[in-house]
Amino acid sequence: MNFLQAFRYTEYVLLSRHRKGRGIHSPFVFNLVNKVFRNKTDKNVVLTIEKLRKKNLADTRTIEVTDMGAGSVKMKTNTRKVSDIAKYSAIPTKYGILLSNLARVYGRPSVIELGTSLGISTMYLASGCLGSVVSSIEGSAETCSVAEENFKAGGFNNIALLNGSFDEMLQVLIQKNIKPGLVFIDGDHRKEAVCRYFGMIRDMSDDQVVIVLDDIHSSRSMEEAWNEISGETCVSVSLDIYRFGILFLKKGTIPQSYTIRY
Repeated sequence: MNFLQAFRYTEYVLLSRHRKGRGIHSPFVFNLVNKVFRNKTDKNVVLTIEKLRKKNLADTRTIEVTDMGAGSVKMKTNTRKVSDIAKYSAIPTKYGILLSNLARVYGRPSVIELGTSLGISTMYLASGCLGSVVSSIEGSAETCSVAEENFKAGGFNNIALLNGSFDEMLQVLIQKNIKPGLVFIDGDHRKEAVCRYFGMIRDMSDDQVVIVLDDIHSSRSMEEAWNEISGETCVSVSLDIYRFGILFLKKGTIPQSYTIRY
């Protein structure tokens, strides 16, 4: 955790509230906190995914990673051990569970993920909406291969893994007329790129889409992206839970912004 992250986390702890929804006047946000944030994911699903995480943490294979984003802060070279990717890049369990819960409620008719990595977050998304397809985009071919191994071992059949740049693969999904209910944007932490992806997702989606941005306080660039995007006129509700920024483009809702303890 760098100085900015440490400062922002301290600020978040001091200023965030509504852990159980108390004091939230919006019925929509109150129900979201209590029925989505606080809901529990099937223990067997969590166990399956976490076993695969442990397997990856013990995997000493070295792969060549094609990094199309800002690059990893902790992994300086493109030649990386699978164990290091699992340690530094895979989403923590509690946020994976939140993704599963969000997918259960909002993941229809489909889910899009930008940044598969080893597929831990992808499997959590897929577990929440077994009747939908999760289209997950990953720029690195060798990373895709490890992710595919995980999907097969976990028995997930509702994941479509797309290898290529986010811009190129989003265009493919647009041409297929994919209308996501939930989108998870990860894997590229540059302001200009994140704002561009948001615009593409906004234009291809209807007004019921929910967009989750990862690592919104990881750098000044990401904070600037979050502040710019959350201030868009199409955004009706924005939630800052420190790691994630969650955006609702739901029409007919008075614009609201909350910082919520998770």
